[in-house]
Amino acid sequence: MSITTATATAAATEAGPAHGTRPSARARSALAGLALIVTLGVALSGCGSGSADGTTANPAVAVPASAALYAGATVRPSGAQKTAALAAGAALTHQADPYLRLLAALQTPGSPQLSFKSDVAPWLGPHAGIFLSSLGSSSSALLSLLEQGLLGTATTGAFPFSPGGAQGALVLDTSDASKARSFLDTQAKRAGAHAASYRGVAYQVTSGKVAFGLIDRFAVIGSESGMRSVIETTLGASSLAHAGGYAKLLAAAPPDALGNLYTNPASVSASQAKSSPEASTAEGLAGLLTLLTGTRQANVSLVPSSSALTLDADTVAAGSSGAGGGLLAVDPEGARALAELPGESWLAIGLGHVGETLAQDVQGLRTLGSLFGSGSEGASSDLGLSLGSIVQALTTPLGVLAGTSAQARHDFASWMGSGGIFASGASLLELRAAVVIASKDPVASRAAVADLGDQLRKAGVSASPVSIAGTEAAIGVRLSGLPVVLDVADGRDSSGQARFVLGVGEASVQDALRPSGALAGTAPYDAATAALGEGAQPSVIVDFPTMLSLLEGLGLTESPAIAKYVPYLRASTTLAGGGHQLGGEVERFRLTLGLQPPSE
Repeated sequence: MSITTATATAAATEAGPAHGTRPSARARSALAGLALIVTLGVALSGCGSGSADGTTANPAVAVPASAALYAGATVRPSGAQKTAALAAGAALTHQADPYLRLLAALQTPGSPQLSFKSDVAPWLGPHAGIFLSSLGSSSSALLSLLEQGLLGTATTGAFPFSPGGAQGALVLDTSDASKARSFLDTQAKRAGAHAASYRGVAYQVTSGKVAFGLIDRFAVIGSESGMRSVIETTLGASSLAHAGGYAKLLAAAPPDALGNLYTNPASVSASQAKSSPEASTAEGLAGLLTLLTGTRQANVSLVPSSSALTLDADTVAAGSSGAGGGLLAVDPEGARALAELPGESWLAIGLGHVGETLAQDVQGLRTLGSLFGSGSEGASSDLGLSLGSIVQALTTPLGVLAGTSAQARHDFASWMGSGGIFASGASLLELRAAVVIASKDPVASRAAVADLGDQLRKAGVSASPVSIAGTEAAIGVRLSGLPVVLDVADGRDSSGQARFVLGVGEASVQDALRPSGALAGTAPYDAATAALGEGAQPSVIVDFPTMLSLLEGLGLTESPAIAKYVPYLRASTTLAGGGHQLGGEVERFRLTLGLQPPSE
């Protein structure tokens, strides 16, 4: 597991832009697009009542094997599965129908607001899917739909496959083909579509290339290129359902999963290169997927309950710890590193093989950080703070350490072992926070303190030697956007292990090197271990009430970039994450988000 987990999964609130500029619509929609694809599969489950009649079909059989991204779900759940989905959604949103607004996914151009009961329920079958064949033109409509459905904003025009948007389609199983065709015809007419055909199969399409059709009993709505790929698949082209990697991962998925998200990095890279040959693969949704899965295929299953939401991220193992990269990599070194962090930590992340992953981690922080603004957009406290400016400041020295030149790797990456991130304290005065990296070469890591200072001064950052008890080398760094000095030091812990520390103040460095007690064996650690189950050891622990207290104390919860997430922070208790091998070349990283009990 790696640094970006704190922002990608804990609360999506601790980030800042890479270069201090206002985030672009593309950057802001990237993470939301990913979250939309995860949640869209379960969106309709909260709207229905009981199971649909008729036969069932798996939408993946109509999805091309080359799909860059696919999410499938049971959208007409019954019994315990339906109860769990509604309970988890209500706990997070405090709404009786938590997913209802995500009907906007079917609200195509020209359509009025839809009613699930009268417009969709008469024909929708038990299963639904959504796939993206290209990620190069991620649309801000993805962000609009997510915010409308989950954050309660009153947006319009959120249909994800609008002109200029994502390429792909919604593929919905039908229980009544005649009623489904009537719905599609009505939506197509409202959108001003005209008749078209491809390989002898009829459908309708608008001038903006939004297509509607009933293809092999599946109701299909999406881009015209997405429609055509569904037609080709139903006529015999390779389908995702029969692709080896997808089938292997789906077989390992938990049987009570409500939905799943599958990504194939090879297809993501191909679609990125085809749609935007000059774009960096580290940008946008494609970049975020690379951060999550590295070079491996992955399937993420969502299992809700009344007290928790669990994500099981299963990947095809890369053959060695840390190989293949990505946040979903299972690395026992990360779990061991977390266990050694200070016992008072409310945020703890174990990092394995930091020298191999730090460059990716820093890019992840910067990409995710662009979602939350800086300057006047993000700041609301008397100190002029914003999460954007804080993380921008922190990524400055981390970016130097993550340099990929031969010299940088010699000076920095060569000595890095496992490591971790921790934070404790619920106010600025009490805050202790640091990045801690074990050193495999004490001489080299000690020299790295001065080397880092030299590089920062060349970049115009103030860095000067300081004296910190218990360290062998230390500098104080003053970064714009960070209200306290960032101390960078090298020293030894109580066992004699050399450690390199970037601490928010001297006390943080001392806590990193000589904590009063380790996290292993504490109540939060044991609770995280129990929440994960399956013998997994935690490499991520977050306590949301303490996090929220700190944000409130800093005045950051009033920031427009953060305020919309505050209700979800209040609804959450803890996050636990950890991984283990499943066997058969599949490994699992599990994230379990605890939910506050509903108020009476």
